[in-house]
Amino acid sequence: MKSICKIAFAAATVLFAAPFAAHVFAQVPATARAPASPFLEGKTIEGRAFNLASLKGKVVLLMFWSTDCAVCRDKMPELRQNVEGWRAKPFELVLVSTDRRIRDLQDYEQIISRTVPVKQRFVQLWSGDAGYQDGFGRHAQLPAAYLIDKSGQVVDSWRGRIPAEAWDRIAELL
Repeated sequence: MKSICKIAFAAATVLFAAPFAAHVFAQVPATARAPASPFLEGKTIEGRAFNLASLKGKVVLLMFWSTDCAVCRDKMPELRQNVEGWRAKPFELVLVSTDRRIRDLQDYEQIISRTVPVKQRFVQLWSGDAGYQDGFGRHAQLPAAYLIDKSGQVVDSWRGRIPAEAWDRIAELL
């Protein structure tokens, strides 16, 4: 009887965890495939025109995320601290929300506007906007991050949690 219970428990664990494993729990050290020539344009959530090419001369960390991604939300305080710490450097953090509904992002941003200082905020776009276009494609795992050097070339990329070494790499490029 004990062995049947163990097997049933193991099966239930696998069935429960499988849908979340790639999205929430995975820490994939392998890098993501980056486009040869990064392209992204659209409107920020504030309605301003945005074109990734206009950031040449800056180091850019581009991150695709979603409000329903626990790993993504968990990463936000660290991202905000780095944005504030590198404010005087040629660095830009750009986030692209992949939420299905703009309302989910707006609700999140409403909370952020009350709790996060302006100096810790960053550029953000919504991939569902009519004018949004990018050459990065869909992402099976979030967050998906791309490090772009001052010349506008993708030099590194990650799926899942952004490793600590990524911040050292950004500092080297600054």
